[in-house]
Formats: sequence, C-alpha cells, structure tokens
Amino acid sequence: MNARKNLTLGLALGAMLSLQAEDKPNFVIIIADDASWNDYGAYGNSSIQTPNINQLAKDGMTFTNAFLTTSSCSPSRCSIMTGRYPHNTGAQNLGMPLPSDMTIYPGELKKAGYYTVSAGKWHLGPKRSEFDDIFLGGDPSGCGNWEKALLNRPKDKPFFMWLAAIDPHRPYQPNTIPNPHKPSDVTVPPFLPDNDSTRKDMAMFYDEISRLDSYVGKVISILKNQGVERNTVVIFMSDNGMPFPRAKNRLYDSGIKMPFIVKWPDVVQAGTKTGSLVSSIDIAATICELAGQKIPGSVQGVSFAAVLKNPRKTTRNEIFAEHNWHDYQAFERAVRDNDFLYIRNAFPSFNASPPADVVR
Repeated sequence: MNARKNLTLGLALGAMLSLQAEDKPNFVIIIADDASWNDYGAYGNSSIQTPNINQLAKDGMTFTNAFLTTSSCSPSRCSIMTGRYPHNTGAQNLGMPLPSDMTIYPGELKKAGYYTVSAGKWHLGPKRSEFDDIFLGGDPSGCGNWEKALLNRPKDKPFFMWLAAIDPHRPYQPNTIPNPHKPSDVTVPPFLPDNDSTRKDMAMFYDEISRLDSYVGKVISILKNQGVERNTVVIFMSDNGMPFPRAKNRLYDSGIKMPFIVKWPDVVQAGTKTGSLVSSIDIAATICELAGQKIPGSVQGVSFAAVLKNPRKTTRNEIFAEHNWHDYQAFERAVRDNDFLYIRNAFPSFNASPPADVVR
C-alpha cells in the first residue's frame, strides 16, 4: 500500500513539475558578436544569406528602433546581463570583469526554478553561479555547443539559454561557408570606400553572419522537435556594431543600433514590426516580468513586455549610450530619440581611432 501511495504521489509531483515548466515561458537569447542592425535580410540587406533570421522575423516581431548602451563587446554584455548602464556595472571598459556582487537577471530566474545556461562566448569575467551550466566556445563560430545545451537540458524545468556567438568577430578567412559571398554581392555602407579591398573584407564578414544564421536555424529546429517552440521567447540581437570604421566603438546608429527580433508564438503576432524605442538594458526588466519575477531594484531599464502584445505601445522616449575605453581612451555620451541623435565627446583630444581589430 505504501509503495503504491508513494508511486501515486511521485506521479502527481512529476505532473505538477511538468505543468509548472509548461506554464512559465522559456527564454533563448541569441547574440551576435560585432554586427550592425542592417546586416541581415530581415532589415533590408538583400545581398546577405540569412534565411533563418529572416524567417525568425516573419514569425515574430522586428524592432526597428532598438539600441545598445555601448558599442563594445564585454561592456555591452555586462550591461545586458545587469540591466544597468556600463558606467554603473563596474565593468565599463573592455575586458573588465563584472564584479561578483553585481546582480544579473539569470540569477533571478534560477531562484524561480529555471535551468540557466550560457553557451558560446562568455566575456563577463569569472564564471557565475547564477548559471547552472556554462559551455565555453565550441568551435570558431562560438556556436558549437548550442545544440548540446538545448538537447541535454532537464525536461521538467523552464529554461533560460544565453547563446553567444563569436561570429562575425574578426579575424576573417575565405570559404567559411559552403557558398561564400562574392565581393560583387556586398552592399557597401556610404561611410566606407567602395573599392576591392572593402568588398573582399565585407564578403568574408557576410560569410560569418551566414554561418551564425545556420545555427539559428538549428536552435529553432530543436525547439520545434522538443515541442516547446510556442512557449519559448526567442530573441535575436547583437552586442555592438560591425567591425568597420564609424561602426564598432562609435555612438552613431552604425555602432549602437542593433538587430532585435522577438519570436514568441503564444503571444507575439507573426510578421509584426514596431518602431517603439527600446534599450538593451530593458531586456532584464522584460524577462523578469515575463517570468513572473520581481524586477531587481538594481535594474535601470524598463520592461517592454507591453510592446510584445501591442507594437504601437511606447515604453521610453529616449535611449542613452556611452563609449569608454576599448582599445583607446575615450569618454563619450549619447542620447537619441525617434528624431535626433546627440553625441558629446568630453575629451576631443583623445585618439578617435577605430578598435585595434579594425585597425589591423
């Protein structure tokens, strides 16, 4: 009798855990490394091969006014994780580790029973206990462990996945993908010289974005096969602008305006677009709200959850961004609304060179 009772209780508990996992939305954030907002077909670049990201946009909501707080890899990622501006994270310069006492929102999800994972590029300093698992690297793209993370997750918990690519960060090499882009395929931005050198470089840049796109397709396929696609919030974004002059490290749109696509079949209407202003520091507040968790008091962003249900909603009137030391000393601040961008350089005597990888 006791054995039968224990079995009944066990089955009931398993069903309850399964129900809880289904009730709470899952989260998958896919973040590119060094790509501007318009480096994808979904944002009007008809020359680049990004079929899976294009499909993500068709199935979800495309944000046309989404911005980062800085155009520099690790400060940007620390800002996203904390929901704070770079100068308030303690990690405002490239390569500075995020202080151990700084709250990151995956920790709030973990407290709520989420399985939390980071796979790919880390760039936050020492490993954090807020993640149940951390899979570093994987292959040159940084995406090699994404499938492993999804396939090996516990099935009785909601999950949060931070899938961080290294693509399309420099250096580049030919034939990264089976069907490489040709220099003639490239759309050269108006602020770069349209010559053979630029086109060859940008063609290889396109190749790495396409390699990243192939992994986006694999992630979506696994979510479908696991039967969790409809209740999974998938976000595609970038950490800073493309690694070319006037983009990466700069506070122009080419540096801080990001691709931002959200797919969530149960809530977000497919094929929608929104011009609502959002900042990368708003992600922390939004995900905490969607998960039913209290937004930590340390978070400086605001939730855009209302925009996901109504693309005409507005949650902020302006965004702010900054440029601090990356490879060269800098101190710049920017504010932008729907009409104007204002950049203030506190020390115009500082070297205004692009980052070292672009210089090389």
